[in-house]
Amino acid sequence: MKTIKQLTVASLVGLSAVANAQAQDKSNAAADYELSVLNKLGSPAAVVNMPVSQLLNAPGNEALRAFFFTPVQNKALLKGKRIAVLAADGFEEIELLGPVWYFRELGAQVDIVAPKFVPAPERYGLMFPEMAKTHIMAIQYLQPVGWIKFDRTADQIKVADYDAVFIPGGAWNPDNLRQDKDVIKFIRDFNASGKLIAAICHAPVVLASADILNGRKLTGYWNIQVDLKNAGGTVLEQPVVTDGNLITSRHPIDVADFSRAVEKWLTK
Repeated sequence: MKTIKQLTVASLVGLSAVANAQAQDKSNAAADYELSVLNKLGSPAAVVNMPVSQLLNAPGNEALRAFFFTPVQNKALLKGKRIAVLAADGFEEIELLGPVWYFRELGAQVDIVAPKFVPAPERYGLMFPEMAKTHIMAIQYLQPVGWIKFDRTADQIKVADYDAVFIPGGAWNPDNLRQDKDVIKFIRDFNASGKLIAAICHAPVVLASADILNGRKLTGYWNIQVDLKNAGGTVLEQPVVTDGNLITSRHPIDVADFSRAVEKWLTK
């Protein structure tokens, strides 16, 4: 009887082991399948970028290089002027840090202003670093390169706080700005005040969303020019266009002309 019981237990243990092995095989097969699908949904991580050193040393950009490497003479020219920079994740690095550096060199107070951080719904599958609550992400053309801390959020600022506002480009940054109700309201109110609004590269589409371009002359990155026309603007193919309280430029190569146009407007 004992032998029969021992054989029965051994058989059950053996069957259990077989079942576990089969389940493990199925689990491994499922994991292998999922991995094969994930591999088909991804692509190699090779990214086109635009390092600042590459931009400044590129043939034809000698004037841009000189703009940054020629010491500013009058460091009090914009003293007392307050400038807000409206920016979000995906701003073009040189288009924000370049003018910010220049205006601060001239003595201006410059604040980086970002939309209030609102995490996306969990089902979107996005992962934000903790610093996204206090910083915004820079890009060089298509490659994320770093983060900068912002000073205020768009729901905290008032028109009376600033003499000018400028918006850098970057293909993602304007899309993040144009859907923010606080950003759009601030731009509309700022425009109504007659104070300076400056936008470079892709940034003029934010002005289109604010519905302030009808009848205005301006420029912008080439693939958004049709959007600017559709918003009622007259697009000019120039490095910088000034129309009343509006200054616009096309591309990072125009940063020097753009910055000097803002300087000129604020000192007229």
